[in-house]
Amino acid sequence: MKTVIIKYNAGNVQSVMYALERLGASYLLTDNEAEIRSADKVIFPGVGEASTAMAYLRERGLDKLIPSLKQPVLGTCVGMQLMCRYSEENNTTCMGIFDIDVRRFPTHRDDDPARFKVPHMGWNSIHSLQGPLTQGLSENAYVYFVHSYAADICAETTATCDYVRPFSAMLHRNNFYAAQFHAEISGDVGQQILENFLNL
Repeated sequence: MKTVIIKYNAGNVQSVMYALERLGASYLLTDNEAEIRSADKVIFPGVGEASTAMAYLRERGLDKLIPSLKQPVLGTCVGMQLMCRYSEENNTTCMGIFDIDVRRFPTHRDDDPARFKVPHMGWNSIHSLQGPLTQGLSENAYVYFVHSYAADICAETTATCDYVRPFSAMLHRNNFYAAQFHAEISGDVGQQILENFLNL
């Protein structure tokens, strides 16, 4: 099986590589269209800022390539956000694979004067688990987040989390899957999600 990690100048790729190696999976890091199209599985990770990342994708035609893929695709963190319709981060039009917007966390709830730290950083539980990537996970499983922006809950949400407001922790539409958290550094839970993806 050939797994490709899309190369697009986004951080955290090394952690994804290590996670795949732990699972015994071979992979290729590339931005080459032919290599991406011929892969059995595609991982679209990311740490960074939405508008800069989208500009890089557009320069290389990856913004058109990724939505056209037919094999299973997994986007994580900023990768997930770029698969959505729009991000408030620097007013960024994204790829629109998921028909939902990404909004910045407020620092407080309307009904609670307590202030929340943004970015949302650390371990938090996910709920209402659905879909093939959550097979074998327990409700309220803990995963690791680092983000200031998050997608709203929608019909394509397959796991939720609550930090200041409820948001989509995972999304799924056709052959496209996404996780807001860093599956590659989320311990046994993250490893199970990656293994489920590789076994699709």
